[in-house]
Amino acid sequence: MQIFSLILLGTFCVGEAGPGPMPETARLVVDEDWSSGRIDPARWYVLRKHWGAGNHGVVPENVRIDRDIVQGHNRNVLVCTAHGDRYTGPVKGLGGNTSRVGGVLVSKPFLASGRYEVVMRIGPPQTRDDGPPALPHPSGAVPAIWTYGYRFVQVDPALQDRFVPDAPLYNPHMKAYGTGANEYWSELDFPEFGKEGDFSRGLYNTFCQNRHESRTFDVSSATDGRYHTLTTEWRTRLQPLAGITDAQVVESLGYWWICDATVPFERYLGNPLKRLGRDSYVLYSGQEAVHWIDGRKIGENRRYVPAMAAQLNLGVWLPQWAGPAPWETAEVRFASVRVWQYDDPGDVRGVLVDDITDNFTPDGHRLP
Repeated sequence: MQIFSLILLGTFCVGEAGPGPMPETARLVVDEDWSSGRIDPARWYVLRKHWGAGNHGVVPENVRIDRDIVQGHNRNVLVCTAHGDRYTGPVKGLGGNTSRVGGVLVSKPFLASGRYEVVMRIGPPQTRDDGPPALPHPSGAVPAIWTYGYRFVQVDPALQDRFVPDAPLYNPHMKAYGTGANEYWSELDFPEFGKEGDFSRGLYNTFCQNRHESRTFDVSSATDGRYHTLTTEWRTRLQPLAGITDAQVVESLGYWWICDATVPFERYLGNPLKRLGRDSYVLYSGQEAVHWIDGRKIGENRRYVPAMAAQLNLGVWLPQWAGPAPWETAEVRFASVRVWQYDDPGDVRGVLVDDITDNFTPDGHRLP
């Protein structure tokens, strides 16, 4: 059996150059080291979920607490396991399939602007003495860190081409599936490793409703089998939105939403507004997501950065776009997770509020 080991570790490096000081208002809201020996359901939950093509989902059986040596200390870590194309063990995913099944942990809190930081080590892989030579990385698996929030809004399909007074969040510029549906979507990927088996370029994606930008940056310095600090800062802001009148908006969930088709969608991307006074509004908007490895800036996202709070996801999955996974088992290990919230003025909270739900049963049957 070939066993590949990917280890993501919490912050242990202090005083590095890079993102600089945090705002005085920064709040440390996630500081998890698994020292309790269990996954606290008030802080985290595990998924039984399938998405994308060419895989059989992620399952709770692939997420556990274990012991590991971290910076010379024996301590608890979170382990997310991936089953490659050659896995034939007892753990099953969608449809009762055993191969291409991963494991993902999700934060209960919804998080917005702030600093997200982990220390990460990928490989080198381990293999049995009598096994074939180890691959440099577990191609076919995608270890990843990302935020994700989602809300589905639907109206009568007969009304899908207009704004609907009784459904303030419905926007005809965001039609999905041709059925009078909208998807409010907030996601940052920082990063996803392993597209087409390449662990030298990481995917740093942004999703803001029905807009998406995918960028790749050089992450080879973080894939040499040593520990490296990965840092992402997500910032939001309020932007002027001139010319909007009270007659063009509607209030819901404590925010104001465009309800006039003459306002170009690219001016607001489905995000809500803040009312300053009569016929005076500013827009809640994502500003940037900036990324560092070991204090060295490697890239940034400035297009389609979301403003809505989302949940932090940690783990590994095996989408078709990762390519073949010619091995049995891989692991992603997290020793700690730390997140500071900045509470930037552009943060939108209370719109995306639902946990990511399971969509198949323990025996592999898809839920309705």
